[in-house]
Amino acid sequence: MASTTASRWIRASPQAIWAVISDPRQMPNWWPGVTRVEGIAADRFTEVIPTSNGRFMRRDLSLVSVEPQRRLVWTQQLAGTPFERMLRTWATTITLSQGAGEGTLVTLAEHQQLRGYFRIGSLFQRRSAQRRLTAALACLSELLGGT
Repeated sequence: MASTTASRWIRASPQAIWAVISDPRQMPNWWPGVTRVEGIAADRFTEVIPTSNGRFMRRDLSLVSVEPQRRLVWTQQLAGTPFERMLRTWATTITLSQGAGEGTLVTLAEHQQLRGYFRIGSLFQRRSAQRRLTAALACLSELLGGT
């Protein structure tokens, strides 16, 4: 399983950060590559991401764990998608920890279990995930007023 984690202190309360990360409509403002979100329901939503050839790809996500102002976990629904042939699972976890002073430690983690010969690419998956998580934290910080 390819697991990647990135953390950053953000000068905002857990409540302010939670208001952004728990609202799928906010994802285009801080999650890299997401141009819009569709099909929002209480426990699922769909990200729309452009591909390199100018088309759009959809990723159906389900919320699997919600601890308000503390932890949020979603998984990508893979069955019947092009991702199914290379991934067994893909989960994203966001954890908020309040510090002693102003600010909140935001930790993003991605866990991807690759299938078959795609497992060889786990190093590349980790590098890509690290760039994505670091960029997401930077955008979230900027959106909420910097660090």
